[in-house]
Amino acid sequence: MMYTVALSDLIDKMGLENCTPDIDINLIKISLPDVNRPALQLAGFFNHFDCERVQVIGHVESAYMRQQKKEHNIDMMNKLMEYRVPCIVFSSNLEIDEEYIKMGSKKGIPILKTSKSTSSFMAEVIRWLKVELAPRITIHGVLVDVYGEGILITGESGIGKSEAALELIKRGHRLIADDVVEIKKVSQDTLIGTSPDITRHFIELRGIGIIDVKTLFGIESVKITGSIDLVIKLEEWSRDKQYDRLGLEENYIEYLGNKVICHSIPIRPGRNLAIICEAAAVNHRQKKMGYNAAKELYKRVTDNLKNKELEREEK
Repeated sequence: MMYTVALSDLIDKMGLENCTPDIDINLIKISLPDVNRPALQLAGFFNHFDCERVQVIGHVESAYMRQQKKEHNIDMMNKLMEYRVPCIVFSSNLEIDEEYIKMGSKKGIPILKTSKSTSSFMAEVIRWLKVELAPRITIHGVLVDVYGEGILITGESGIGKSEAALELIKRGHRLIADDVVEIKKVSQDTLIGTSPDITRHFIELRGIGIIDVKTLFGIESVKITGSIDLVIKLEEWSRDKQYDRLGLEENYIEYLGNKVICHSIPIRPGRNLAIICEAAAVNHRQKKMGYNAAKELYKRVTDNLKNKELEREEK
């Protein structure tokens, strides 16, 4: 499925000046997260032209156009606009020839302007578009920011995901999404989770109903987006199932082709899920920093056994 972003959203997000206000920018969609600097096109080379990208004209392109005759520049801009590019952005407050603005208005190609430098503007646009146009799925779960780690809590309906999230919020952590989590793949290593606008900041508690977390606990208790660093899967405790008690081997779950570490937590009366989630978050952070408690314990045990074996040999 291909996702698009309205040009109006890009203009609002980046604070761009629209030099062609008579064009309905809400009808123009952007489908690619990359941008293009049309230096070769302004020189007349249109082979392999990425016309679906946002076109950015900076100092280099502007300097080249100043060295050419006006008729040549108008001809090249006309050819550029015939490819129906989403828009043309002049960076660094570059002066825009009135002929280009008239041409853009006539052909329905927005001419935009920004005071940002070309490099910084392109970096911001690419970063924002990669998130907005990223592949995505929607899953049933709860996403909470715990000590800076994005914890996705999953499990069957009614098992206690929202109750665990509420306890974490009371302990100073932040809610990102409850019940419905929209996951976006922004890179091969990063998954971003957010909540649909309609359910943002709300939690459903069976027997009580819907509560507004931001209103009850304050703005510091919620977050709009967050990375998914760890998955905690809640499941009913079973006497016949063997559960991992050391954690020497990591288990993973896959979303959109990205693997995320997953812990299966058995649920029994009296278990404090909030503290378990906090411990899992801190332990996950320690592992990323190079310390693995399970491997440290294993090393101590094996070293102790080796020492005892050496003592027996010496005797």
